[in-house]
Amino acid sequence: MNWDDTADDGTAERLVGASTDREEQAVEAALRPKDLGEFIGQEKVREQLDLVLRAARARGATADHVLLSGAPGLGKTTLSMIIAAEMEAPIRITSGPAIQHAGDLAAILSSLQEGEVLFLDEIHRMSRPAEEMLYMAMEDFRVDVIVGKGPGATAIPLELPPFTLVGATTRAGLLPPPLRDRFGFTAHMEFYEPAELERVIHRSAHLLDVEIDPQGAAEIAGRSRGTPRIANRLLRRVRDYAQVKADGVITQEIAGAALAVYEVDNRGLDRLDRGVLEALLKLFGGGPVGLSTLAVAVGEERETVEEVAEPFLVREGLLARTPRGRVATPAAWAHLGLTPPRSSTGGNGQQDLFGA
Repeated sequence: MNWDDTADDGTAERLVGASTDREEQAVEAALRPKDLGEFIGQEKVREQLDLVLRAARARGATADHVLLSGAPGLGKTTLSMIIAAEMEAPIRITSGPAIQHAGDLAAILSSLQEGEVLFLDEIHRMSRPAEEMLYMAMEDFRVDVIVGKGPGATAIPLELPPFTLVGATTRAGLLPPPLRDRFGFTAHMEFYEPAELERVIHRSAHLLDVEIDPQGAAEIAGRSRGTPRIANRLLRRVRDYAQVKADGVITQEIAGAALAVYEVDNRGLDRLDRGVLEALLKLFGGGPVGLSTLAVAVGEERETVEEVAEPFLVREGLLARTPRGRVATPAAWAHLGLTPPRSSTGGNGQQDLFGA
């Protein structure tokens, strides 16, 4: 996979972005842990979730509804499957964008088995009518099905078997309080530390039958943006390079050379990330500059820059959002090996550029 590949919506596929390739997704699924004991990282979440599930099994009851929030690739889908496995229950997987009408949700809920786990990804993108139906389903295990239209319409109550809803969201702030409050257990997934990612990489390398030394794993972990999904994807691309260009063993040198081919630098920035920084520094003197102007400068849509590149750059301390626009930090100049304008102090580089 490279930058020339495109997703279904026509946007460039990123090695450090979300996968849309079915084969890639199948490999990712094969690397998923199957139980809490195998799951690496998220220690607090694992401990709390283990208590919830063990208590439910001891009571012989279904587990409370679970809400998982956090950035993509941190393990929300994996944990939902683990919940089903730990409860020895089947799992049904769908997503918020797929449920646009209350009838869509009613059809799913009415077909659930007792104790089944319903995983609802991107739950914040569900339609409002379906969301309101979900309130009653979660609390009372029933839904009201409307038959007919206008004054003659009647509501027929439909009893549901007890089930566990696992909701996942990358934007917990968009969930309305009435929905959020109906979850018995909520957890926020944190980005991984490099040492945790090294453990993930060693485990995945074993499953993929790839030989990797500790320095090679550390090199990949340091470029994985704190995200296991990205770590696994980088590992597979480094594996390819090692098989073609070397003896198949992943060392620090091999990992560095492979990731240079895929344009992932030593901090995990890819071509889009560096393009945004280079435009901000070289064209606008470090900012401040408006988001739309910056997007035009890098030849991307405004939403792509704001939602794909910016979150990581801000988290890395390379870019700051201010009321006047986007501003590069001193770390950004240092990372690209550039010297800030002489009179640039804390974000007035654009004014300096034009002699203001």
